[in-house]
Amino acid sequence: MNKKKIDLTQEGLDKIIEELDKLRNEERPRIIQALKDARAQGDLSENADYDAARADQAKVEGRIQELEYMVDNHNIVEVLKDVIGIGATVEIQYVDDNEKEVYKIVGSTEVNVAENKISNESPIGKAICGHKKGDTCEVESPNGTYKVKVVSIK
Repeated sequence: MNKKKIDLTQEGLDKIIEELDKLRNEERPRIIQALKDARAQGDLSENADYDAARADQAKVEGRIQELEYMVDNHNIVEVLKDVIGIGATVEIQYVDDNEKEVYKIVGSTEVNVAENKISNESPIGKAICGHKKGDTCEVESPNGTYKVKVVSIK
């Protein structure tokens, strides 16, 4: 079976490894102890603490598997300074209203809208990747097509 490679920046991989370490070394032991404590209370059929610990365990183990897959199947993307790609921080200007925004282009697993980290697979990401400073790009979004100009690449 051919596993899909996940494009990540080095910063994104470091965060994944940090989260994985915390889950394995802090959360997993905490949950195991909570399960032991709940079992010590006796009858498990009506034990809310036991049920909550099992739910936490399932959630944490699922996230560990997800992160392990990312670590085992990642592709570190080289950040280019003059062409937009994953890892680039880009200032764009919306042609229609001259409003400017700064985005960091990241792989799909690193997206964080609150930090203006957008995916290379998003409508804007797809439109501007591969372009240079000064280029005008057409963005096809679910709300229609619009143009953006690349102001700078960092």
